[in-house]
Amino acid sequence: MIYELKKYTAQPGKAEALKQRFEAHTMPIFKRLGIEVVHCWTEPGAPDDFYYLTRYPSAEARDAALRAFGADPEWKAAKAASETDGPLLGSQTTVALVPTAFSPND
Repeated sequence: MIYELKKYTAQPGKAEALKQRFEAHTMPIFKRLGIEVVHCWTEPGAPDDFYYLTRYPSAEARDAALRAFGADPEWKAAKAASETDGPLLGSQTTVALVPTAFSPND
C-alpha cells in the first residue's frame, strides 16, 4: 500500500475555483480511474492551500493511474475550460507515504 499526500496552493484569488474544479471534475475522474481519495483538507489560516490524500495498492499502480489521469480527455477539457483566465494552480508538493508496521489502519 502506498499513499500520496498532495498540497495545492492556488494562484491568488483562485482557491475557490480550484476547489470547485477538484470537486466537480477531478473527484469523478479519479473515481472512474480507480484513484481512491482518502480525505481532503484545507488549512486554517491558509485559504489558498488545499490538501488531499490518495491510496494505491502499489507504486506501479499509482504511476499507471496518474498517467491515465494526465492523458484523460475529460480531465484535459475540464482543465482547459477552468483556466480561460489563467492557471488555477500556483504550486504543488507531493509526498509519497508508506505505512509503518505499527500503523493502526493498514
